[in-house]
Amino acid sequence: MPFQFTTESQDGNARTGTLETPHGTIHTPLFMPVGTQGTVKAMTPDELKSLGAEIILGNTYHLHLRPGD
Repeated sequence: MPFQFTTESQDGNARTGTLETPHGTIHTPLFMPVGTQGTVKAMTPDELKSLGAEIILGNTYHLHLRPGD
């Protein structure tokens, strides 16, 4: 699964860029909600999109323990 990160701008240790993945483009820095057991609690997908979330971090270990829950 290839991906590529491109630095767009840099100032000291701070930088902006884009991460190209097979599933789309992610702009950095970014807001990344954490999905616990595969869900983002109390938010709908539309609410996440309106906040500008381009990616969700999911813990696959929890999904491995309880697939389909």
